[in-house]
Amino acid sequence: MSEGEGIGGDKTSLDAATVLGLIVAFALVTAAIILGGSPDSFINPPSILIVIGGTIGVTTACFSLGEMMRSSQLIVKTVLYKNQDASTVAVQTIRIAEIARKQGVLQLQGVLDSIKKEEFFHKGLAMIVDGTPADEVENMMIGELEAMAGRHGKGVNILKKAAEFAPAMGLIGTLIGLVQMLGNLDDPSTIGPSMAVALLTTFYGAVLSNMLLMPLAAKLERNSDEELLVKQLYILATASIGRQENPRRLEMMLNSILPPNRRVQYFD
Repeated sequence: MSEGEGIGGDKTSLDAATVLGLIVAFALVTAAIILGGSPDSFINPPSILIVIGGTIGVTTACFSLGEMMRSSQLIVKTVLYKNQDASTVAVQTIRIAEIARKQGVLQLQGVLDSIKKEEFFHKGLAMIVDGTPADEVENMMIGELEAMAGRHGKGVNILKKAAEFAPAMGLIGTLIGLVQMLGNLDDPSTIGPSMAVALLTTFYGAVLSNMLLMPLAAKLERNSDEELLVKQLYILATASIGRQENPRRLEMMLNSILPPNRRVQYFD
């Protein structure tokens, strides 16, 4: 591996599918509103406060402030993510294993400089080079992987919980609007605004849940699965290198966890 070369296309980029999908969905809804001829009637600050503020508040009550702050960082990662192809990662780890097998583990000191951006793999491989037993390194990496999976799972749960609460807050806003309307039937001027709050809160709740929160939760879950797969490859490779196993055996182990359409044939 050359100096500065990353692992598996290691590059942070904009997730075009997420951005494009959300833009198209909101653009279609906006177009339908504009074509209806009354876009101003869909803007109601009280309804927005009830749905967005209420959803954030109730969701925060279910978790801790720290978890809510960390979840916001994970949401950013659904749009800006590190693109790593598992098949490419597998091939490059086999190449490193070949170097260790032919030249010795100490010769990987030069390889470490090229994988600094991949902290998980770099940390494990550095411990192997320093002489730490392979089993100890493997256990450490597995523990770190489980902790990461827990953090990602918490972020997904927060988004899903918020998606559950958004329509409920919309329903609460609807009830508020109906109560206001029924309590002021003697004043016709209040019926319109009260009915607007009643209907728009339901609309806002449905949009927030189904067009933003649920898609972000699904994408975060998908990205988490991809990251977990790549890190599992790193754990297998690091442990195999530490035990000085044949790279052909490493290839078989890597293929055992790769999906059939992404398996590699490095030695064939």
